[in-house]
Amino acid sequence: MSETESENLSIKLFKQHKHAKETSTIVGSVNQGLSAMHNALDGDSDNSWYRILRRPQWIWQGVDPIEMEETLARIAVSDNDRSSEKLLDTVVGYRPGNWSYEWTQCGMRHQKTAQSLDESGNKSDAANKWLLASTCFSIAAYPHLKGDPLSLQAETLANKAFHNAIDKLPYKVKTVVTQVDGRPLEGFLYLPHTNEPLPTVIVSGGVDSLQTDAWRLFETYFAPANIAMLTLDMPSVGRSSHWSLTEDTSRLHQAMVQELRSVPWVDHHRVGCLGVRMGANAAVRMAFVEQNNVKSCVSIGGMLHTMLNEAYQHKNIPPMYLDTIASRMGKPAASASLLTQLQALSLKNQGLLTGRRTKVPVLALSLDGDPVCPDTDNQLAALYSQGGKAKTLPSKPLHDGYHRIMLEAMDWFSKTL
Repeated sequence: MSETESENLSIKLFKQHKHAKETSTIVGSVNQGLSAMHNALDGDSDNSWYRILRRPQWIWQGVDPIEMEETLARIAVSDNDRSSEKLLDTVVGYRPGNWSYEWTQCGMRHQKTAQSLDESGNKSDAANKWLLASTCFSIAAYPHLKGDPLSLQAETLANKAFHNAIDKLPYKVKTVVTQVDGRPLEGFLYLPHTNEPLPTVIVSGGVDSLQTDAWRLFETYFAPANIAMLTLDMPSVGRSSHWSLTEDTSRLHQAMVQELRSVPWVDHHRVGCLGVRMGANAAVRMAFVEQNNVKSCVSIGGMLHTMLNEAYQHKNIPPMYLDTIASRMGKPAASASLLTQLQALSLKNQGLLTGRRTKVPVLALSLDGDPVCPDTDNQLAALYSQGGKAKTLPSKPLHDGYHRIMLEAMDWFSKTL
């Protein structure tokens, strides 16, 4: 795509959204009262932002910290109208100061550099810039609420940039498609090489991230360990947007595990699952419902029981979190009944973390003081799996949390896959 074409695409995509509905009003839990949260898995929530700011994660994904703070500052100082005067990231319409606008501008700058690197034949640097552009566009779409037009447009740009990157990378990225309810379900399979079938780990993030955000996991951890990685969006996000989140959180994963049996680069006797937050709920569920097809499992800060079971008691769940969960479950608002419905997603309430142990070894990891995944949840997951293990890592230093968790995870996979 030429520079002019891509600029035209962004103008065309956003043109009709000068007066688009502002993200925080789509589900609208903002009046629930706000609370602060600080941890390496979720980032920071505070009273002046609607979105939880995932600084450690975005930096880890390659965003320059200075550029990030400059972008957040442009949002903060904007004097354009906001849907909530108390919240900095609620500038209405696609204009300066609006979250999607500022992060899309950021992505466009990297895309421009990527295009000129492409033209000069510098493929590997171009690939990295395309990935960075894709990350910025993905942040522009965050938290990926259904019915948010600006978010959908930014996701389109993120996907285009991602596809521009993948054919220039030193490793292979293949698309794997299966059918669920007559609709295509798509995942990306990252391969360090294609010389032989490889052990493969299915990776899913939480309910507010896209699968294209996970490329760095592969580069930094899976590729050096000679393990393939298949990414999958959680129900109602990104490429899985046709399906709502239900208590059967692993439904799409199960379809994908069956599909992997026919993929020549995958050793289907050595398939593992790794998930973060709600993705970990699906991963641990897989360890029980697909014992013959899954060989190992890692849960990172998993939403396994407590948070889901007692959500209605949690006055301190940030509004963005409530909105995202409502959006994933296909509900127009985060009502009290929604919070009660979350109890059905608890793996303990489903009888999995109370009955017979699974033969799949589960490693349940979290960081000290995690508000979403208490140590008791991890202990449950370890207790009901043969050879299972629970581990809580120190939460300081914050920026290092992801890295320490992934080193533990890779060590586990190299032993159990």
